[in-house]
Formats: sequence, C-alpha cells, structure tokens
Amino acid sequence: MVSSDQRRRQLAREKFERQQQRRAETRKKARRNTVLAAGLAVVLASGGAVYASISLTGGDKKSADNAAPSDAPTPTPSESKAPEPKMAIDAKAKYTMSLDTSRGAISIAMDAAKTPHTVNSFKHLADKKYFDGTKCHRLTTSGIFVLQCGDPKGDGTGGPGYTIPDENLSALGKAGADGSVTFPAGTVAMANTMQPNTGGSQFFLVYKDTKLPPQFTPFGTIDAAGLKAVQEIAKGGVQGGAKDGAPKTPVTVEKATVRKV
Repeated sequence: MVSSDQRRRQLAREKFERQQQRRAETRKKARRNTVLAAGLAVVLASGGAVYASISLTGGDKKSADNAAPSDAPTPTPSESKAPEPKMAIDAKAKYTMSLDTSRGAISIAMDAAKTPHTVNSFKHLADKKYFDGTKCHRLTTSGIFVLQCGDPKGDGTGGPGYTIPDENLSALGKAGADGSVTFPAGTVAMANTMQPNTGGSQFFLVYKDTKLPPQFTPFGTIDAAGLKAVQEIAKGGVQGGAKDGAPKTPVTVEKATVRKV
C-alpha cells in the first residue's frame, strides 16, 4: 500500500515531468515559429506562381508563440504571458513613427483609428526606447520582398512579452482565389506566427509589391525617401548570396519615435 508521503512524492514527480514536457514543447514550437518560413511555399491558384509565406515571428521568447532565451529556463505560456499595454493614445488621431537608421531616415504614417492596438503598442515601446539600437535582421529578395525589423535580439526570436490583436486585415481588399492579397510597396505590417493575434514588436517593410495571405496587420505607409532607403538596402542583397536572411548591408534602428500628427 502506498503511503501518503509516497503519494505526494509521486504527484510531485508527475507535476515536474508535465512542466518539463510543456517547456520542451514550447521551445520546439518557438523554434518553428521564429522562422520567416522561406521554405514554406504556397502555390497560387492563378498563374501557378509561387510565393514564400511569411511566418514572421511576432514576439518575445516569453510569450506563448515564441522561443525562450537559450540560457534561461523556458516559462510555460500561463507563467509568461504579459498583458498588452493599456490604451494611451488618441484613437481618432494619426501618428508618425520615425526610424532613424544607419541607412537613412524612414518615416511611417500610422492611422490609429484603423489600428489602435498596434499604434498604441508601438508608441508604448518607442517611448521606452525599446527599438533603439536594434537591427533589421531579415531581408527577403525572392517571392516576397520585405525587410523585417523590431527584434531586440536581432535574430527573429525577440519580442515584448505580450501579443496584440490583428487589425485592419480587410484594408488591402478581398483575397483572390489563391488566398492572397497584394501588399503594395511602401506598406508596413505586423509580423506574426501565421496564427491569429500573435503580433508582438516585429514588423516588416514592403519594398516591392508582394502577395501574402491577408493575416498580417497593415498599419502604416513608408514615405518616399524611406522607401527608397529600404530599396537600396534590398539592392545590396542577402548575406552569402542567399535570397532570405540577414541583409548584406547592415541596418540598425538607431532611434525610434512615435508622435501624434
């Protein structure tokens, strides 16, 4: 017969094993989600064209949909989920996000009426200097044409520890038979894990018209000078001659500010 002490020890072991399993699953999921899925191609129904699906990570290693720091324990989602910042912007106003980068200034017009949660999050993070000194860590030059930024870790796995809801998903029109819409050059949209409401701090700048599923919040438009700067970065290509990876021309966001217009 099992004593009460033995039973308690058994239950404690089982609880520990469950926690370890959840943490391992979270790490595995994070590694999968933090890839911008260059290898995940979708064949378009019309014309048979192929585009790479952007599985852009949206957040922090401490969120349910992202990895954990390699040198720290992996918290379970229930232990790690931080709340979204409280709404502190004028949801009826327009805002501008200015990115002073090592490759030129990029100004992004944002409409808080259409994307209040997104604008509020960027204002919150920029005020805390969250983006200052961060790298734009990923460039794609085939199928999809974007420069990805907003990760404090610089490797596609970082984020603020919270997620924000998707917004404005119908802004680019109804998806075609292939399930995609066109993100015009100059569009700025939230990265995510290809799952609903998984945006964090990472975002991507579209420098050439790109077809994608309508599941990435389009929240801003780059000014002409900024778009030209991004296009010049794209001309430099990807490190090692690849079509997807770190830009050969390093890009650092030296300072980010978000202001009400």
